[in-house]
Amino acid sequence: MRQGKVTLIVRQLERSVGVLSPEIKTSIAELSAQQLENLGEELLDFASVSDLTTWLQAHNNRQ
Repeated sequence: MRQGKVTLIVRQLERSVGVLSPEIKTSIAELSAQQLENLGEELLDFASVSDLTTWLQAHNNRQ
């Protein structure tokens, strides 16, 4: 189920901001369940990959 959430979020992000690097996809996959839920809500506000990267830096120590 968790992997399904990750896959869905990645697909939604790629539709809205463009192709994601493997590093960004890995960072998303390493988020906690709560962080994934938060990202699922916040991704609607992202205009670019830069917005996503900024969010990941604030919520994930990997970036």
